Amino acid sequence: MLLSLDLYDERPLHEQAADAIRRAIAAGEVAPGDRLPPARDLAVAMQINANTVLRALRELREEGLLEFRRGRGVTVLRRPDPEVALRQKLRDLLDEAGRHGYGPDVVVEWIAAEK
Repeated sequence: MLLSLDLYDERPLHEQAADAIRRAIAAGEVAPGDRLPPARDLAVAMQINANTVLRALRELREEGLLEFRRGRGVTVLRRPDPEVALRQKLRDLLDEAGRHGYGPDVVVEWIAAEK
């Protein structure tokens, strides 16, 4: 499972980590029923603190994507809903456009022009 974070992303690291894991599950790199690597290994892979990874994993557990079992680790329960993933990408796009001075109305115009 290849996980990487964007150093220029202004979002908190736990959100970026949760998104990276969510994307890996959605892409099929990890299937429902599979166990995730330990948080320490994920932290090393993403070059962040293990507590940050644990916070991301808890967020994904609250979304119903992961299950924590004592002594058995973290298991993937299901793939994320595509609508949720698309809405997150839309929020990311609007955030990025906002950082460059473009409002949602301009982004909507761009999307309409792409039809």
